[in-house]
Amino acid sequence: MMSRVGVVGPRDSVRLICEVGEEYKDRMQFIPYVYQNAAEASGIVHAAADSVDIWLFSGQAPYAIAKEQIRKQKAFFPQLQGSSLTRVLLELVYRDHRRLERVSFDTISAEAFREMCADLGLPCDQLHLLSYSGFMPSMELIAFHTGLYSQGKVDACATCISSVYDELKAREIPVYRITHDRVAIRTMLDMASQEGEALHFKKSQIAVQMVVVDGLDKLIGENKGIYEVHRLELKLQETILDYVEAQAGAVVPLGNGKHLVFSTRGSFEDNRTFPPSALMERIWLIADLPTHIGVGFGATALAAEKNAQLALLHAKQTGVSNAILVNDEGVMEGPLYTPDSITYQYRTENKEMNQLLRKAGVTITTYNKLLSVQKNLGQNCISAVEAAEWLGMTQRNARRILSDLEKNGLAELTGEEALASRGRPRKVYRLIAPS
Repeated sequence: MMSRVGVVGPRDSVRLICEVGEEYKDRMQFIPYVYQNAAEASGIVHAAADSVDIWLFSGQAPYAIAKEQIRKQKAFFPQLQGSSLTRVLLELVYRDHRRLERVSFDTISAEAFREMCADLGLPCDQLHLLSYSGFMPSMELIAFHTGLYSQGKVDACATCISSVYDELKAREIPVYRITHDRVAIRTMLDMASQEGEALHFKKSQIAVQMVVVDGLDKLIGENKGIYEVHRLELKLQETILDYVEAQAGAVVPLGNGKHLVFSTRGSFEDNRTFPPSALMERIWLIADLPTHIGVGFGATALAAEKNAQLALLHAKQTGVSNAILVNDEGVMEGPLYTPDSITYQYRTENKEMNQLLRKAGVTITTYNKLLSVQKNLGQNCISAVEAAEWLGMTQRNARRILSDLEKNGLAELTGEEALASRGRPRKVYRLIAPS
C-alpha cells in the first residue's frame, strides 16, 4: 500500500522535494500542490484533505499557516540544517567577498546562525537577523530587508522565503536565497516513510461495528402486523448490506435489529460514499427509528469488539441516532461525520488528574469532552450554555460540573459574558490540566 503524500510549497521547492522523492517512489505517491504565496497553503490543505495521507511542506511558514486545517494526517517540513546556511555563507564571504555585518538575514534562529559562523570561523558580532517561529507575513520580511538596505546599513539580503526573494530581486536589491538541501529533504522523507509504514499498519487493523436499530421489537402489536414488521426487517437488512458492501466487509445479523459488522480500519476510514451518518438517515426514513452505532478499532478482533461495545454504550447515552468511535489508543470520537464531532480521551494514566477528578465528582470522559469542546470553539474558554449544547446535558448540570472543576483546580474562571436579554451574566471558564 502506497501512502498519498501532498507536497505544498513554491514551484522550485516542490520540484526538488519530488525529485528527491523518486528514491521513495515504491512507498509513496507524491502529489504536488504549488502556490504563489505561502498564505495559500491553508486553502490547499482544506480542499485536498480527503486526497492525502501525509503532508509535506516546503518550510515552517506554510506549515504554520496550514496546520489548523490538518485533520488526522501527519505533517512534516525540512529543517534548515547547517549545510543549507553554509552554502549561502560561502557564496557571500568567499565568492562575493561580502562582510556578514553588511548582510541582512531572516527566519534562521540566532543560535543556529552563531554556531555555524563559529564552525566556519566567521565573525558575527553585529548581525542583522530577523528570527521568528511559525509564520511571518512576507511584507514584514520585505520591510525588514528594504529598510536596512535603504538606510545603507546592508549591501545585500539573504532570505528563506521565495516570495520575499522574488520581490527583493524585482527591486534590484542584491539578494540570496537560503534553500533546503537534499540532506534535509531526505531526512524529512525518511520520517514521512516511517509514518507511512505506521499508517499502513493502522489501516490493516480490524474494525468492528455494532449497529443497533432501537425499538424494532415494539412495533409488533402497536401499529404494525408481524408480516409488515418482517418486510421492514428485510428492507433494513438490505440497507445494512449495502453499507457493509461499501466497506468490503462482512455482517452477522444478531436479531432484534442488531448487526455485527466486520471490516478493516482502512476500508472504514476510506469509505466516503456510505458513512455511518448516511446509514442512520436511511434507517430513519425506512423505519422512523433511532439507530446507534459503536465502532471499534483494534489489533485483534477481541480488542476491536471491546472498543465497539464501549463506543455503543456512549452512543446510546444521547437517546438519538448517533455513531461513536473508539480506537486502539484510547481515543473516542463522535458523533461521526457531523459538524459538531469532537475527539477526546476516555482514560488517563495521570494519577494527579484522577485524584482531582474524583474530588470534583467528574468522570475523565466528561472532562475530556469539555476540553475537546473548548478546543473546537476556538476561544480557549467555555460557558455552561456551550457545554450543555455540545454534550446534550442541562445547563444546570453543566454549571455544576464547571463549578466543581474550578474548585478542584481543573478550571479557572476567566470572566463573564454579558447577555443580550435580561438575566445574570454567564460565567466563562478555561479548563486546565495538571502537567
